[in-house]
Amino acid sequence: MRRLKLIWDFRGPSAHKTAEHHEIHLKEYVQIEKLDNILTGFEEINDVHAIAYLVVNEDKMKPLRDALKPHRGQVYQD
Repeated sequence: MRRLKLIWDFRGPSAHKTAEHHEIHLKEYVQIEKLDNILTGFEEINDVHAIAYLVVNEDKMKPLRDALKPHRGQVYQD
């Protein structure tokens, strides 16, 4: 099963902290919805760009995409 990474981009001097905080909300959503096999995280791309992400199986992507409205997505490579 292919896994997809749903990505939220944050830019500016507080991007890292915002992405880190957004991951908290993603984890809360996963817990409330009782989702399994979900990976969350955040990464600093550079000083003014960071991302928060959610990794899901491809068959679960559409309802999560519609509910959470990520900025973009890509195939997940671990």
